[in-house]
Amino acid sequence: MDEEGRLTTRQAAELLGVKPATVYAYVSRGQLTSRRDPVGRGSTFDAREVEALALRSRREAAVPAGELSVRTALTLIEDDRYYYRGVDAVELSSAHPCEEVAEWLWTGALPRGARFTAPPETLAAARRAVDALPGHSGPVDRLRVATAAAAVTDPLRFDLSPEAVLGSARCLIPTLVGALPVMGRAQWAGDGRTARQLWPRLTAREPDPDALAVLDLALGLLIDHDLAASTLAVRVAASARAHPYAVVSAGLGVLEGPLHGAAGRLAHGMLAEALERGGAAPVVADHLRAGRRVPGLGHRLYRGEDPRASALFARLEALPQAGPALAAAREVVATTAARRRGLHANVDLALAVLTVSYGMRAEAGETVFAVARTAGWIAHALEEYQERPLRMRPSGQYQGPRPPRPMP
Repeated sequence: MDEEGRLTTRQAAELLGVKPATVYAYVSRGQLTSRRDPVGRGSTFDAREVEALALRSRREAAVPAGELSVRTALTLIEDDRYYYRGVDAVELSSAHPCEEVAEWLWTGALPRGARFTAPPETLAAARRAVDALPGHSGPVDRLRVATAAAAVTDPLRFDLSPEAVLGSARCLIPTLVGALPVMGRAQWAGDGRTARQLWPRLTAREPDPDALAVLDLALGLLIDHDLAASTLAVRVAASARAHPYAVVSAGLGVLEGPLHGAAGRLAHGMLAEALERGGAAPVVADHLRAGRRVPGLGHRLYRGEDPRASALFARLEALPQAGPALAAAREVVATTAARRRGLHANVDLALAVLTVSYGMRAEAGETVFAVARTAGWIAHALEEYQERPLRMRPSGQYQGPRPPRPMP
């Protein structure tokens, strides 16, 4: 090590326990930074950076066999809080519109005034495809079809360079929103703000600035949440070098599963029924009598209340329109806590307060979730494109009869 605390390639390789060629592979993947040696012919490396990478590698090697561990620098969930690239996600989403939060996750930079705009020909193709679907199609059905339509209009979709992927992402998100049917008056056409474009596709009621701010906050809070099931599917697709539209399609396919994306719909129905019946207690009792979980409660990653729910509840308290639904949600929590401690509100319950309060359909929360999470899926794809291709190839544990067997 020299006086500046820098290592030669050979020293870095020895500390990492790899060959010198692998050290340069780490550089190409962005895991190490190098500097040309002004005296010799090789490169030098920051000793602290190399030691940190060696520590991460040892931790990953200690993961029990069969347990999947994915290296990521995007979201950390720790001590009942979560962070986007080390920044408190609630604080970031409360201070910046969702487009800027997405850019932060994508690039590590926070450009002021970021806006997303759909190319006219891409948006037109997506709308034609979505309009051809049956009227009973759900929001994820429409988003999947819109994603496929947008993909075929982009001849550069197979370019997986960060610049090209980011260009596709900035066009895809407003295309998905713009392809959804309009229920209200689309008064901000071409505005470039996702919340404003999405609102009239969720409800026919006119928004006020505070309600729009809550929707924008929800979008920012939901962009990423570590390796949820849909995000893992995205990483697998990106590992196979699927283009960004196919990656988003993989995420939407998993999101449509009843154990992942349907929670918001169930919480919406429960709150609407509680308001109709004049109280949450009988509705909770009906769920428990039928052997069903009470929706909108509990999260395996948080001991207390979901921080996303806390942030949304705090904003919703300022909206008179949300008062009845917010009171019903709190009654749900209180009624359940009387018998089962440790069950706190999660983000699905908070989203349900917003969707019920403004006359949105039961699937509105699912729509908000899918649009927001598209940005997070792109962030994970960008990370995975820098990893070794097809690294997510687990081995099956064969449980069938041993060969040889006679031909059937």
